[in-house]
Amino acid sequence: MNDTTIAVSGLRKRYGPNTALDGMTFAVRPGQVTGFVGPNGAGKSTTMRVILGLDRADEGTALIGGRPYRSLRRPLCQVGSLLDAGALMPSRTARNHLLWLAHSQGLTARRVDEVIEQAGLAAVARRRAGNFSLGMRQRLGIAAALLGDPKALLLDEPFNGMDPEGIIWMRRFLRSLAAQGRAVLVSSHLMSELQDTADHVVVVGRGRVIADAAVAQLLAATAGGRVAVRTAAASAATVLAGAGGIVTPTGPDTLTVSGLSAEAVIAVLGRAGVPFSEVSAHRATLEEAYLGLTRDAVEYRATAPEVSR
Repeated sequence: MNDTTIAVSGLRKRYGPNTALDGMTFAVRPGQVTGFVGPNGAGKSTTMRVILGLDRADEGTALIGGRPYRSLRRPLCQVGSLLDAGALMPSRTARNHLLWLAHSQGLTARRVDEVIEQAGLAAVARRRAGNFSLGMRQRLGIAAALLGDPKALLLDEPFNGMDPEGIIWMRRFLRSLAAQGRAVLVSSHLMSELQDTADHVVVVGRGRVIADAAVAQLLAATAGGRVAVRTAAASAATVLAGAGGIVTPTGPDTLTVSGLSAEAVIAVLGRAGVPFSEVSAHRATLEEAYLGLTRDAVEYRATAPEVSR
């Protein structure tokens, strides 16, 4: 495959007094799944619409393989997209919906049957799409995105409505698409799924990029050398703090320690005769990293509910 990088550079977009995009810049490279995350109103949907030529930016460029979407002669053969799983004629069968799209691009019925099989829809291909669950509509949307065997894919919230089996399937499927050399951009609010799926992540807030890094790099930075300690001994926190550690209780019989290595924690507790059942390097989650990065970029924040006594 040729280089099919999705390159977003300096996108700016205003809707009246509201700034949707404020210099949005990042790249989605072939051969990896790139997660696209941020709070509501961060500019994710607007960015994807600009990439696909559905909106025009006031400034900046969005290119697929070096070309804007509007200049692509057979766009479904260059880039596939799933922005709204409900964008279909409910009276059409799944197969007829795909045939209609295929004919618009000069694609064959054989290709329709191939993507139906890929998306796991063979058993329901002749059922009306309007009767599909959200998870099945997502699969139909994925099949539509793959019709032209595109080199780039943009998928907005593809995990929505999926049952556990569907989530596992989607996770593996996205990674297989990237392994074929495709550039895959996935917008999602499900951090746990992206952590197990994405190679790279772009975190956005208030219309601009906050972080653009490999998932492994982001998790390592978030972990920050912290150590998790499991102990029922009340004296553990005092002993570790006395040795220079910054100690935070994080759960029943669980402490998180900064400023001391795992080896140092074991040595300090051993010398003091403090029993413990586990000492391990803290494993950060993508959700933890995301919340830390977007703390100041959340536009709508709920207040904590009062607890009646």
